Amino acid sequence: MLLYIDPGTGSMMFAVAMGLVTTVYFFAQKLLIWLKIWLSGGKSGVVEKKRIPYVIFSDDKRYWEMFRSVCDLFESRETEIVYWTCSKDDPALDMDYKYVKTEYIGNINAASVRLNRMNAGICIATTPGLDVYQWKRSRDTGWYVHLIHGAGDARGYKMFGLNSFDAVLTAGERQVGELRQMEKIWNEAAKEIVVVGEPHIDNLLARSRNEKRDDDGEFTILLAPSWGKNAILSRFGEKIIDALTATGYNVIIRPHPQSITSEKAMMDALMNKYQENDKLHWNLDNDNFDALNRSDIMISDFSSIIWDYMLVFDRPVIYADVEFDNSQYDIAWTGEERWEVGALKKTGVKLREEDLPELKSMIDNLVSSKEIADERAKMKKTAWANEGKSAEMIADYMMKTYERLSV
Repeated sequence: MLLYIDPGTGSMMFAVAMGLVTTVYFFAQKLLIWLKIWLSGGKSGVVEKKRIPYVIFSDDKRYWEMFRSVCDLFESRETEIVYWTCSKDDPALDMDYKYVKTEYIGNINAASVRLNRMNAGICIATTPGLDVYQWKRSRDTGWYVHLIHGAGDARGYKMFGLNSFDAVLTAGERQVGELRQMEKIWNEAAKEIVVVGEPHIDNLLARSRNEKRDDDGEFTILLAPSWGKNAILSRFGEKIIDALTATGYNVIIRPHPQSITSEKAMMDALMNKYQENDKLHWNLDNDNFDALNRSDIMISDFSSIIWDYMLVFDRPVIYADVEFDNSQYDIAWTGEERWEVGALKKTGVKLREEDLPELKSMIDNLVSSKEIADERAKMKKTAWANEGKSAEMIADYMMKTYERLSV
């Protein structure tokens, strides 16, 4: 007789197996690093001589929107802070600061060498994977802080991505519970978790209030997919664009930046076939604000831009019927679905390929739905805290923590 394992148990067994494999892998990796240090006489690199009170590390220029307002506050308080970036063209490098020292420290490999010998009081980053990949804790840095960038599930990091941080700053109260759940599962000591809000969303909110909506008054649909084989353009291709143009509404298509390079053949084919006209526009701007601000409804998949759109602009979303593979992520240990999945079921409408002929009626019904609008309001309360105050909360936390650790 064949042994039967129900789907729930099978999923958990798979998650446990993945966890064991991952644990063995990273243990072996750490052992190799320890052997290298031991064979070299215990020297892992030259430590930075001058101690830096505060370090912000950004592995990509797109995170400048997370840290810009924090740097502005340190500047206004005449308090020195160092901003290290892995992007040569990070906008931070062009800022005219006196107290904020910005520096390009090379790509992630070169940056890791600098980070691993860092001599600092506090280091804050949106980058996960401390002590998991090549970025290691420096024995001369006292406190590591991870800033969650976005309102999504805090268990959506690659396994053990946040384990080595001393503190995590969250966008909302819900993420605190998600992090505490993982600590219990792994039987880890409780981290310092503080709800601060989300600087990027705060910045979008400020701009939405200060900048006039640039449109012609016509109803506009924004197609803003992620990239990869499960993203909208890969799955639906020409069919979704045909359905959008058939609505008669204005259409903005904003591909994910990674699609332009990683999916070049597909993008070239689509952009050649569907060229710009009075009703169809391709948006490739570095800044997504104009596309968000001009549109009345968004169609997306699993892109985090969905939550920016709902939280700041309070406009409806249609999302593609996609599935998450959680096997490599922290949430695999829980056997639960991501928060995003459940939240989208309440705050948006799912789009399947067979629904494309009825896309216009779907859009019209969703725009007028009071029930969906009420669900967006409920979601906002747990996903985004300290509206407009996140930068101040982050700066205050860093300064007070540094003072506490220095006593």
